Amino acid sequence: MDHPVETTALIVAAMRAEESTRSDCLFEDPFAYDLAGDAGRAALRDYRAASGAGIPIIEVRTRSYDEALLRAQDAGIAQFVILAAGMDARAYRLPLRPQARLFELDQHAMIEAKTRGLQSAVPCCERHALAVNLADDWPAVLVAAGFDPDAPTAWLAEGLLQYLEASVVVRLFERIGRLSAQGSVLLYDIVGQALLASAVLEPVLRYMRELGAPWIFASDDPASLAAVHGFQAEVTDASVIGNAWGRWPFPAAPPHVPGVPRGYLVEAHKRL
Repeated sequence: MDHPVETTALIVAAMRAEESTRSDCLFEDPFAYDLAGDAGRAALRDYRAASGAGIPIIEVRTRSYDEALLRAQDAGIAQFVILAAGMDARAYRLPLRPQARLFELDQHAMIEAKTRGLQSAVPCCERHALAVNLADDWPAVLVAAGFDPDAPTAWLAEGLLQYLEASVVVRLFERIGRLSAQGSVLLYDIVGQALLASAVLEPVLRYMRELGAPWIFASDDPASLAAVHGFQAEVTDASVIGNAWGRWPFPAAPPHVPGVPRGYLVEAHKRL
């Protein structure tokens, strides 16, 4: 793949494949190795050589949202939407009910690449892969594919927002808000403002710039994006979860300490 964001999807798949081989793995993704392919493993080697990154944010984030999606199912939600799904294999690896409907939105090249990587794999639920650009009228494509805006939905925007202009993020949340019935759940992650200026993380940021996928959006008020659309959000610093699971390389800084590079994980509910 030549598109930089597609390369990042392969890197994430390679990370998930590596995590799945650990004796203390946070999750198992038996599809990630094939989805990453040789290109993903090579890209991950290049990423690590250039950035030296060792913070397991992808691993912690993946496990956190796995659990949140299953909680949503336990609460009665049977409709799921993954925005910019990349090489996400949750339709295949999570114990979703057969009658659940999961919609994956991404660009055509990404959908095709995932189809090749999954080959004859069978999803656990009713999966709909929709080739669409999030800058276009994706809500119309989603509804045409059978999405029910009157049914509660579990939305996932994972590893996406940092690549978008602020105006695009606002529009994305407006569309989600309009399509979300009462009882819906919205999951997303955001990097804090200090992270984009962090000297410690500059090798990572430089790598992403040179790749052509710079991180440009950040916020230290992640809850507000969903709150204006009727969601009540719970925000957690990823380092807090990582420490609880014994996988973070340093202690979590108290929330009042300024200048700390942070990554926020958000679970927001549109209450009944």
